[in-house]
Formats: sequence, structure tokens, C-alpha cells
Amino acid sequence: MKRSLYFLICFGFLLLWSSCRKDFEFSPSTGNLEFSKDTVYLDTVFSNISSSTYNLKVYNRSNEDIIIPTISLQRGDGSEYRLNIDGVAGKDFTNVELLAKDSLFIFVETTIDIANFPNPNNEFLYTDKIEFDSGANLQDVDLVTLVKDAILIFPSRDTNNVVETLTLTINGTPQETEIQGRELAPAELTFTNEKPYVIYGYAAVPSGETLVINAGTRVHFHRDSGLLVTEGATLQVNGSISTDEELLENEVVFEGDRLEPIFENVPGQWGAIWLFDGSINNTINYATIKNGTVGLLVDGNVNAPINKLTITNSQIYNSSAYGIFGRNTSINGENVVINNAGQVALAATIGGKYNFTHCTIANYWTNGSRQFPALLINNFVTDENNTTFVSDLVEANFNNCIIYGNNNPEFIVDEVVDPSVVFNFKFTNCLARFEDENGTFINQANYNFNNTSRYENMIFNQDPIFRDIENNDLIIGDSSPANAQGNTTFSTQVPTDILGVNRAASPDLGAYQHITF
Repeated sequence: MKRSLYFLICFGFLLLWSSCRKDFEFSPSTGNLEFSKDTVYLDTVFSNISSSTYNLKVYNRSNEDIIIPTISLQRGDGSEYRLNIDGVAGKDFTNVELLAKDSLFIFVETTIDIANFPNPNNEFLYTDKIEFDSGANLQDVDLVTLVKDAILIFPSRDTNNVVETLTLTINGTPQETEIQGRELAPAELTFTNEKPYVIYGYAAVPSGETLVINAGTRVHFHRDSGLLVTEGATLQVNGSISTDEELLENEVVFEGDRLEPIFENVPGQWGAIWLFDGSINNTINYATIKNGTVGLLVDGNVNAPINKLTITNSQIYNSSAYGIFGRNTSINGENVVINNAGQVALAATIGGKYNFTHCTIANYWTNGSRQFPALLINNFVTDENNTTFVSDLVEANFNNCIIYGNNNPEFIVDEVVDPSVVFNFKFTNCLARFEDENGTFINQANYNFNNTSRYENMIFNQDPIFRDIENNDLIIGDSSPANAQGNTTFSTQVPTDILGVNRAASPDLGAYQHITF
């Protein structure tokens, strides 16, 4: 009994003592806050498009609980920045509590309309400060954002906020689709390098029209967006060679609209450049296409008198599915570099006509496993009812090319044998990765590497020695086995490499002549 009484008395005393404690009495800040950074760079944003959310961490290293009298933006309510502290949004905060040895996060965003500033040209630097306290205790952290003006292309919305969708002509018949987007107006059919373009949804080139994209133009796509060249329409990408391979100042660049460095090489940020069945005479010269789902989706027109697509001196990187996905179509490629695709770098499917000369077709995908090779060739498609359709592979020629990657094998020739169709392909003077370690292909005629009508002067399973695979730099070194192994017939056809280096006399394989590094 005495022991129980003793515990009750002690417990009551503890309750009384705790109720009299002066914990959580906050002292004013003394100007000794510490910060995770002295400047928050919000990188580059387009006019009228919200930035990512950035954070700043504020530390109280002292042994006392403190109160920060004010946290505010120097520009006040007129600032283009937005703050969020402890879940509360605003631009001016008072009496912010911070426990001893603790920290708090401040989240920062911005949306800036470049038109609100006098004479900003096409870009300008916008700055502000986050100020903590005032007077002798004033501390601040700089905020810096580069703002670029841009031409925005986006579909309309109706009164119910439903986004406009495309009506496409398919086999001569207009059909409504669920593809969000709109047709380009006549005044929008020439893209220049004066300002970047930002596209929401799919921008469609109308039938009978040509979209011309001039050298140096930058085209940015929002998530699930792209470019669609409709039946009877044409795409002409007129990039030109740059004087500095690192700057790409004259190439036409297609990429996502997230400009922060963290997104620089992230695959799948946008949809595709889709050359629709029935589009004609499409040409791409000196373009960089990066970070899409499908870099180029090319459909139909296999028997057109002019190739459906001619692509030259161009690079396609970081596609979450396909670099180039051809479906029963005709493509001619020269000095093309493809790397880093979640499925296939170059898919030549459902038959067609494909000719690639001095191209580097690689796949060093590291964002997960992939079940397909860098190069896939087939003559069929199987629909949802498990019905297989077979088409002529009129030709698939790969001349003076490198076909390599971090899987094995890195090319597959997949034929559904049908006496009613042709299946023609040939590799000439190519360096390729194909190791049949398990004998899977040993009795398949399409992999008889002694058949000179299919394979001629091949080099197998020797590392090309690329300069920097991780950064999509597939220039070969001076000890590469691809050096001087090209057939001069094809180098005469493509006498300079993608950087303008002469290769006519002693051609290397792939899109680049070798260098010392």
C-alpha cells in the first residue's frame, strides 16, 4: 500500500513539474541561421511555363529554440517567385518557429511572363532574394532564373475544359481521333531559330502543306506531345553542320520542355515525331532528336517513287522505346547515329525498304533490361486476334555501319517464310555484335555468315571503342577495329562524316571518322 501511494505521489509531482516547464519558449533569431546554399538557381524556364520546385534548407545550429520574425521576398508581393513554408504558400511569413538543432524546408517556384518586362529581348535573368529577419540580423539567399521567350503551340479547350483533338485523313477519309492537338496554321509552317518552340499535344502538318524547320531551331515538346505529319503533308528539317560539335548551334534540336540539367538525358519526356501513312518526301538533315518515347515513327509509303524519309547527319538518343520505328515504309539513312533506346534503336518492321550507309546503330541502354537488339528487321506484324500479316522486305541494306551495344546479339533478322513475298537483306562491311553462344541460330539460313549474298566483309564482336558511351559520344578511337574498314564505293556516296571530315580515301565504319582521344 505504501509503495502504491509513493508511486502516485511521484506521478502527480511529475505531472505538476511538466505543466510548469518552459519548453518551447522561443528566443528571437540572432542572425545566425545557416543555409544549404547561398543561391537557389531555378535554372532556365520558358515564359509563362511554371518551373520545377526547388528547395532551400534553413538550419538552427544553436541550442535554443528560436523564432524568425520575418521570412519574405525582397520584391514583396510583386515578386515572380512563390514560397512554401511548412505547407503554407505565400511571399511573406512572420514568426516562423525553428527548434534547436533543427531545420526547415523552404520550397521555391516561379512562373514568369517575359512580356511584363521592358525590352527583355528573347531571354533575361530574373533575380530576387529570400530575406530572413531585418536590420542587424538580416540574412538573405539569392534566387536566380534565366527566362526564355518561346512560341507556344497548343490545342484549344472548350467551355467544359475538353482539349481539342485531331481529325486525320486515313485512306482518304477524315476520321476523328483521341490524339490531343491541332493543325498548324499557315503562318506557323516555317519554324525559325529566333525563338524556341514549345508544343503541347500533337502539332499536325495539314495535308498538302510542308513544315520547314530552319537551321538552329529548337523545338521542345511537353509530356505526351509531338509532331505529326499527316497524309499528303511533308516535313523538311534543314539543319546544317556546326563549327563546334559540342554546341550544336546549327542543328535542329527536338527535345522535352524541361530545361533543368537533371532532365538533360532523361528518356521518355515526350511522344514522337510521327510521319503518318501518306505523308511524303520527308527529309531530315542535321537534327538531334533526344529524350522522346519514339524518336521517329515512320509509317507506310513503301512503294513511293521517293523515299518516305531521307535522314542524314542526324543523332537520335535516349528514346524510352524506339529510336527509329519503321513500319512497312521506305527510309534512307546516311551518317545517322542512334543510341540508348529502351526497346530497339532501329526497327525496320513489316517489310519495306531500308538503306543505311555509314551509320552507327548502337544501344547501351542502362535504365533497365531490354529484350530486343539494337537493330530489328522483320517482315510481319501480328494483331490482337493473333493473326499474322506478312509483307515484302524489298530491301534492307546496311553498308559501312557499326551495329553494337551492351546486349548480345545486337541484330535480329526475323522472317516469317512465305513464298508469296520477298525477303531481301544484306550487310556489307559492317562491324556487328553477334555471339551465338548457345547455338540458337546455328541452323537458321538468315544467320549463315558465310553467305556472301547476305554478309560481306563483316567484323564480328570487336569493341568499336567509342569515346564516351554514357554521354552518347560514339566517335571511335584511333585503335578501333572499325578504322579504314569501309568499302570505298559507299564512302564515295557519303564522302564526309557527320562532322564534315573527309572519308572518301580511307573510310572508317560508322558515322564518324576516328580521332585520337
